[in-house]
Amino acid sequence: MLLRLPSSVSEARECLAEGAVPIGGATLLWADWQRDGFPELAMSLRSLPEANVIGRETLGAAVVLNRIDDRVPDVIRLAAASVGTGAVRRTATVGGNLVGSTLRCLLPAALVLDARASVLGPEGVQEIDLAEATAKRPLLLSIHWREPVATAYRKLPAEAGGAPPLVVATALHADAGGRKLLRVAVRDGYDVVSGSATGDTGSEDAIGALRRTALGDLPSAAWDIIGEQATQLLRPATGH
Repeated sequence: MLLRLPSSVSEARECLAEGAVPIGGATLLWADWQRDGFPELAMSLRSLPEANVIGRETLGAAVVLNRIDDRVPDVIRLAAASVGTGAVRRTATVGGNLVGSTLRCLLPAALVLDARASVLGPEGVQEIDLAEATAKRPLLLSIHWREPVATAYRKLPAEAGGAPPLVVATALHADAGGRKLLRVAVRDGYDVVSGSATGDTGSEDAIGALRRTALGDLPSAAWDIIGEQATQLLRPATGH
């Protein structure tokens, strides 16, 4: 297998045109390749600046999970810290987790930030909805969002050999006029559902409105956490 390391978007487009298979840490691909055979050509974005950014409103697809720190909102940092083992986090990437994994541990956190995806295709760099990116799995360069007022994240303990653990992520946003919007996303098994509600009239009204969204059929354990997080975030916020 020949591995290419493009250092510019134009080089990355050339690799795609040549049929290169995108890889990050290959934590999810290696066993399949050992069984089915390795591709002739692969490429990693670890030398591409656009895919390695870390900031309050952006995160590159080639960033490995253990590099994610307090430069990003807590909901993303905590989600990354909860993935796998330390060895996995030292090799697994943001892009691999979001578009290459069935678990998509970072997806609830990215959804509550209302993140958008920058992707690279035959026509060049495009910005698309995160839901479209996770469904179509293009070559992800980065995700970006508008900084929230405050966030919360919780992942329940996993049972060995059982279903993926419940994940609840919440973010409070405010527009220029100070109006509050509460976004919630939950991973229940392999499914991720999300919803939003105004937070201007308090946590009880917000929770009631959230129950009328796609979140409504979630189990009681999820609603217990949603209630806790909504109450926490709709108090006067002082940080992120």
